[in-house]
Amino acid sequence: MIRSMTAFASAERQTPWGTLGCELRAVNHRYLELSVRAPEELRVLEPALRERIGAKVQRGKLELSLRLRAAPDAASATLRLNEPLLDQLAAASRTFGPRFPGLTVDFATLLALPGVMQQDGIDSAGLQGEALALAEETIAEFLRAREREGEMLAATLRERLAGAEAACAQVRQWLPEIRAGLRTRLEARFAELAPALDPGRLEQEFVLWLQKLDVDEELDRLATHIAEARRVLGLREAVGRRLDFLMQEFNREANTLGSKSVDARTSQVAVELKVLIEQMREQVQNLE
Repeated sequence: MIRSMTAFASAERQTPWGTLGCELRAVNHRYLELSVRAPEELRVLEPALRERIGAKVQRGKLELSLRLRAAPDAASATLRLNEPLLDQLAAASRTFGPRFPGLTVDFATLLALPGVMQQDGIDSAGLQGEALALAEETIAEFLRAREREGEMLAATLRERLAGAEAACAQVRQWLPEIRAGLRTRLEARFAELAPALDPGRLEQEFVLWLQKLDVDEELDRLATHIAEARRVLGLREAVGRRLDFLMQEFNREANTLGSKSVDARTSQVAVELKVLIEQMREQVQNLE
């Protein structure tokens, strides 16, 4: 399934501990880059979240946010000090305090350190389970959003491929007329420069000119690239990098076609092809 790299999804669910919210957004990126933001109670889930997303997403710069809005009765829950953690902080202070004689930390700052204050009545395992389930739901919607946008991008690419195919077909149709006109012009030119030129030499020179200006090979390669692009668009995997490489090959053939042109019509087609290729390249940059 063709997927876009850009997408957004969000979800919420009510829990005994409050309202959980999850958002997942992504923009284009060459590789997979994921940042996770979560409240203290849910930071332990970061490795699991990274594993789940990494198994389903290959490219993009992603940002996953988890939030917890406490239930109204949460204010009445009992707060307590994490004494084992305080003991560890005190021991660290005694050990390293002499190194920083001017450093002071007030009690309010100490209480604000992660994990020092704990709230009774929260089932950590239950809350984490709810958060993981909500994240899975958000990831699934995120992937569906990527697929919907990817299908629109794929439709645009197929339309441009059809345009490129039609342009190549038009050039093939013109080739016999172009070659005949070229022969006529060359014969007239040779007649002016060398009236006594051997007919065999004239034919030889004409063949050499045709070989230099022949675009059949470029048209054949363009047809091959068009067929390959259509095949890749039907794959059920990430195809952005493969299509990006194909766009480079498309552009190379279009440039050669333009450089060999001896007719205004084929020159115009070469320009039109480059426009179509650039439009495709811009869309391909958005694909995973």
